[in-house]
Amino acid sequence: MKRETIDLFKDIFKVLEPPPDLTLSQWADKYRRLSSESGSKGGRWHTNKAPWQREIMDAITDISVEKVVVMSAAQMGKTDAFLLNTIGYYMHYDPCTMLCMQPTLSLAETLSKDRLMPMVRDTPALKDKINEKSRTSGNTIFKKSFPGGRITMTGANSPTELRSRPIRVLLADEIDAYPPTAGAEGDPLILAGKRLTTYWNRKEVDTSTPTIKGASRIEMEYEHSTMEEWNVPCPSCGELQPLEWGNLTYKVDADGEVESVTYVCAKCGVIHSEVEWKDRFNEGRYIAKYPKRKVRGFHFNSLASTFFGWDKIVKGFIEADEAVKKGNVELMKSWINTELGQTWEEDGEKASKDELLKRREKYRCEVPDEVIALTAGIDTQDDRFEIEVVGWGVGHESYGIIYKRIYGDLKQPEVWKRLDEFLLQKFKKADGTEMRILRACMDTQGHFFNQVCKFCKARTARGVYAIRGGNEGTAKPYIPKPTKNNREQAYLFTLGVDTGKSLLLQRLQIEEEGPGYCHFPKDENGYIRGYDEDYFKGLTAEKQVLKYKKGRPYFVWELTGETKRNEPLDCRNYAQAAIELTGLTLKEPPKKEAGTQAPPKKAKRRRGNRSGGIL
Repeated sequence: MKRETIDLFKDIFKVLEPPPDLTLSQWADKYRRLSSESGSKGGRWHTNKAPWQREIMDAITDISVEKVVVMSAAQMGKTDAFLLNTIGYYMHYDPCTMLCMQPTLSLAETLSKDRLMPMVRDTPALKDKINEKSRTSGNTIFKKSFPGGRITMTGANSPTELRSRPIRVLLADEIDAYPPTAGAEGDPLILAGKRLTTYWNRKEVDTSTPTIKGASRIEMEYEHSTMEEWNVPCPSCGELQPLEWGNLTYKVDADGEVESVTYVCAKCGVIHSEVEWKDRFNEGRYIAKYPKRKVRGFHFNSLASTFFGWDKIVKGFIEADEAVKKGNVELMKSWINTELGQTWEEDGEKASKDELLKRREKYRCEVPDEVIALTAGIDTQDDRFEIEVVGWGVGHESYGIIYKRIYGDLKQPEVWKRLDEFLLQKFKKADGTEMRILRACMDTQGHFFNQVCKFCKARTARGVYAIRGGNEGTAKPYIPKPTKNNREQAYLFTLGVDTGKSLLLQRLQIEEEGPGYCHFPKDENGYIRGYDEDYFKGLTAEKQVLKYKKGRPYFVWELTGETKRNEPLDCRNYAQAAIELTGLTLKEPPKKEAGTQAPPKKAKRRRGNRSGGIL
């Protein structure tokens, strides 16, 4: 018994003894073993293979540093270097309570199963730290206990874990993807940060690839830090300098393949190859813009990578540049964010009225052959309804069918009858095929909320739904689950209208026919479709504006001042939401093989309609 007591106290003192004098990079080089799940061949960790990681890793375990911020390009080894190595270090040498927060709970689960546990399995120093076989261990996918501490994996969308027990180390990954609030609890990063307050030796690590300028959380954190940029010496003059895209030059052959990539020194002007620059990467270091600040902040782009060549970055740029020429800026946004580790500036972005007006074309039939489904968006005013019927083809290529105004006193049943008749009408294709409106979204905001809800409830079986706009910027989901919190007990969708407008803007800026492109018709043969100059003024009446809510930035849409009439924009947005409610994939139908026939359809039993059911 005496011997067992002595061994017990030895174990206790071992846990309580101060950590050895090892930095995080030294610990990783000595103990960390890579797993096949990490995308590597396995084997020992070598920090010198990714020299831009060393100074950041060592800042994490520097007792004088309370917070570390990393704004960087994607696919640069952040997960292994700054999350898994940190967890392994504290689990092995300085046991404590840790919280690792991912954007969502599902991503936290993936990190735990696919990355954390393989590291524990393959790193001998960690192998016996977590006991998952014992039923009494209390270990789960999201909670791992080890001698002297525990690690909790959670999502920024899980308020319960963010406000529970104190922690000493907070690892917040990809913070730009966090929701503005965790349920009704508030900002998830602030919530998690409050759990650190009881520890004098607390540590917070925030990492992310940036997104939109002014709305990027990691950019805000970085700008309040030391703002340290990765610098490398010139192979000729030795001048330390950041790797900037503007100093890179490349040649492309006739087939569009990258022939060569070089980089010019910003100091001496001598041009060197990628190999020559990377030969001196281990002499690189971070240079701080504000060295006296307490928060250490680091930035590097993919030019610093030793995992892949510069030709890959160049190829990505060429593809993005070609997409921009075709009116699609999404690839360039992604390239700026993920390769340069910089924010994309788009404040004040709007569609061009004049360009869209020029786009009008003759359909030669009421509904083009490419249309798979019809939807409608209805805006409710005091003296009228404004309605747009939109046809949808493969890949959400859209076709304006008709823009209609129905005037009348909305207190009288006649105008509602005329609206109903309009929604019931059939639209013809060139071959005589008739199409009905499959779904319609009707605005409830204004003075006729209850009347709209009543109208829509009676037509739920026809796919006519009541909607209202949310006011939380582009962070709000476009199509949330409906509620019945209204007098009529009608299904009511609170749309993320700003999210929808941002999606619509992207589609309006596409200049080549195909997925996402927006077609608009001309009037012909006396058939007035309603796509006049006033329509396009209304469609482009708003632009994105940066706002703040509880200190968090987000984009909303506001009138530009050219016109106060934005009903066409709202109608198109509602019709766009309506096609999402159909659940249609909008893909090309499979081609039938020659000489084959479709199997005969089985007779369907008619069922009575269920009141209030969503089809």
